[in-house]
Amino acid sequence: MRIAQVAPLAESVPPKLYGGTERVISWLTEELVSLGHEVTLFATGDSRTGADLVPVWPRGLRLGRPKTDPAIPQTALLEAIGDRASEFDVIHCHTDWLQLPVLTRQSVPFVTTTHNRLDLPGLSNLVSRFPDAPFISISDNQRGPLPEAHWLGTVYHGLPIDAFQPSFARGSYLAFLGRITADKGPEAAIRIAQAARMPLRIAAKIPRAEHGYFNEKIKPMIDGDGVELIGEVNEQAKQDFLAGAAALLFPIEWPEPFGLVMIEAMACGTPIIAFASGSVPEVVENGATGFIIEGEAEAAEAVAKLDQIDRRGVRARFEQRFTAKRMALDYVRHYASLSASPRPRLNMAGQPIPMPRRRPKRVSDPATG
Repeated sequence: MRIAQVAPLAESVPPKLYGGTERVISWLTEELVSLGHEVTLFATGDSRTGADLVPVWPRGLRLGRPKTDPAIPQTALLEAIGDRASEFDVIHCHTDWLQLPVLTRQSVPFVTTTHNRLDLPGLSNLVSRFPDAPFISISDNQRGPLPEAHWLGTVYHGLPIDAFQPSFARGSYLAFLGRITADKGPEAAIRIAQAARMPLRIAAKIPRAEHGYFNEKIKPMIDGDGVELIGEVNEQAKQDFLAGAAALLFPIEWPEPFGLVMIEAMACGTPIIAFASGSVPEVVENGATGFIIEGEAEAAEAVAKLDQIDRRGVRARFEQRFTAKRMALDYVRHYASLSASPRPRLNMAGQPIPMPRRRPKRVSDPATG
């Protein structure tokens, strides 16, 4: 199939540092290429891919200098997609809602994977304007605030089977990996580790807007011994960080759409101790790949039960459920279904544009030639 992957422009694909969505897009794109599909990636020019790269903007906007109005590169992205849409059998967008006015008026099948939370003001009203626009969720739970959208299905994230090497030895510390924001639960992670009398290592990005929260709430709890902050980590450091942990603490306080770090931990054979929020019950198998708990006291008790979890079994469940190949094959099934049902092209009023009539083919009279 001729497949277009459309990435957001905040980060390169894959990202230099933090960027879960762009990392998933990279894994999906490369797996589709390895499966023999003709893939074109619309992304920033500093992206790296085995697909045909359309460099819409020179570099990722978050790290790029000088800063620019995001509407400028986003407009360039829409123009690039619209200009080349007819070249593809299906267009797969990871850009939330940006592309809807353009692609709903094209005859080329497209689908959007939503990577973020959907409980946002005004979103239901927006989606109601595009009732036929197809979406794929990254967990069933993610769909809750937007049941009226045209959902084709859920495709769980997956990562390359060899991206992380497992460790089957019991780790010596608890791990927290993510952003330092209140809804990710870093304060709870610290209290859980202290109650369980185990050291906690925090590998986390501190967003600029969260510096006040970090300085007021988190920094006073870091002592460099029992609680250690090691900062934002790259892929190699993440491997060592997760593989060496006794468990990943995931005490989220928001409706997490998926939680990529959970399957990264599973790939390392590391069990997860997580609050029962968002996608957690769909990703973690209670008692097999970790423990789903209801509060901090129960989480501390779960730390004492980690020997009940077989780390080889954790890795095996990752290989069965969360590889990039499984993710790519799931998407290909949706692509095939979409391409089998051509869409009419619409005008700016949302009305079908009549297809030009084909002139009847002239058949020669055998008697006259």
